[in-house]
Amino acid sequence: MSETATAASAPRLKERYNTEIRTRLKDELQLANVMQVPRFEKIVINMGVGRATQQASLLEGAVKDLTVITGQKPMVTKARKSIAGFKLREGNAIGAKVTLRGARMWEFFDRLVAIAIPRIRDFRGLPPNSFDGHGNYTFGVTEQLIFPEINYDRIDTVRGMDITICTTARTDDEARALLRAFGFPFRTGETTPGLIEPQKSRRPARRGRK
Repeated sequence: MSETATAASAPRLKERYNTEIRTRLKDELQLANVMQVPRFEKIVINMGVGRATQQASLLEGAVKDLTVITGQKPMVTKARKSIAGFKLREGNAIGAKVTLRGARMWEFFDRLVAIAIPRIRDFRGLPPNSFDGHGNYTFGVTEQLIFPEINYDRIDTVRGMDITICTTARTDDEARALLRAFGFPFRTGETTPGLIEPQKSRRPARRGRK
């Protein structure tokens, strides 16, 4: 009974990974063992609120928005050093961050790909090269309104966020293959690592008339 209940409550994409994607990636990446197949480790959502040093209510709004979006209470981030030009002192609260693991991570990724990203204005795909060299992908969104959980009439201001998808991939190519297997909307027609763009032909400059 408990096994049935656990299976029924398992996130949809996690089940798909275990039953379909993991085996396909093993063959695609030519890995010797299924345990070598990359998987998601955690997702970190960071929302910076630089103006919170002058208006504390903006930080409260960021915390509230992230709580609604992720279903988890965020951690308030603080400045590590003072910057006089920005009127910033060490220890000032400047943002909020959430780290998702397990079922919440899978559910957030599902909503992100299926619902939130398609709601971005004039969306033409995400850059395929925004990896850090260790299999982790980061991209930014300009407004929290792409998440349907946010009520437009109840927000104090429009704010963006950075989303980092951390994987166990050994290379960026493996991480890219993992994300593509889930239908992650990468932008097409861009240069990928290892490829060199052909140089454009240049005509010799004309000499001026004497």
